[in-house]
Amino acid sequence: MRLSWETLVFEWMKSLVLCWALLGFAHVVAAAELAPIRIGLTPVFLDDQTSFINAWRDYLESRLQRKVVFVQRASYREVMTLVRSGKLDFAWVCGYPYVRNKQYVSLLAVPVYKGKPTYRSYLIVPAADLQTKSITDLRDKVFAFSDPDSNSGYLVPVYDLYGIQEHAGAFFGKTFFTWSHRKVVEAVAAGVAQAGAVDGYIWDMLARQHPDLTAQTRIVKQSPEFGFPPFVVGKTVAATDVTAMQQVLLAMSRDAVGERLLRKLGLDGFVAGNDRLFDDIVKMMRAVTEK
Repeated sequence: MRLSWETLVFEWMKSLVLCWALLGFAHVVAAAELAPIRIGLTPVFLDDQTSFINAWRDYLESRLQRKVVFVQRASYREVMTLVRSGKLDFAWVCGYPYVRNKQYVSLLAVPVYKGKPTYRSYLIVPAADLQTKSITDLRDKVFAFSDPDSNSGYLVPVYDLYGIQEHAGAFFGKTFFTWSHRKVVEAVAAGVAQAGAVDGYIWDMLARQHPDLTAQTRIVKQSPEFGFPPFVVGKTVAATDVTAMQQVLLAMSRDAVGERLLRKLGLDGFVAGNDRLFDDIVKMMRAVTEK
């Protein structure tokens, strides 16, 4: 039986619509099966860190239209190992591990604090210690570092000692790592350490949240400014994911929900930044490595 021209056209159009429907369904399924975005963090200083991280995750998921998973580890080294192995896509780390691992990661965004993408390292002692004027007064004392891959909590004081031709292991009576900037403050406040090096941004935030804690310490010296601990991305992450994440971070300060989250962190927002922000960290790293 011969089909009319009208019938043939109708059948062809019906097949075309079916193909479009199947392609659309396949696209929905593919989107649903996309792997989650994985973001690495080290210990968060906020008291309500669980609720904050949950709120931040919800915010990112709503903007990215993608599942987001935060992965917390105790040290920068653990986080960077996961990024290098492809088990994390993004990470919020210190400038020191960033410059040490630039062959594996790229700069994504830099937080803005007090109007600038920079921060300082603080050298602190117990509040009762009114004699210490600089790191040179701490010979044979007990010193608390935060993390061996921290710029503010390790590299800066080690470089200061390098400037006077001293090595931390021989200069201090004892050293130890707390694996958290907050715990450096707590150790010095409690007298467990006679001095310590801490991220100035975190000391400032603790001074707002727990002034009773920081009041038990005294800032002896503030370092020069360094590039603020950046968001980095693994070199193997898809370009579309890199662009999407960067756009969301840079836009956080421009909407009400994002601005509230930033306010909890004490930040103004994020900028794209550039590697020149971390030049002084590279300089210090090379100097102490060559020694």
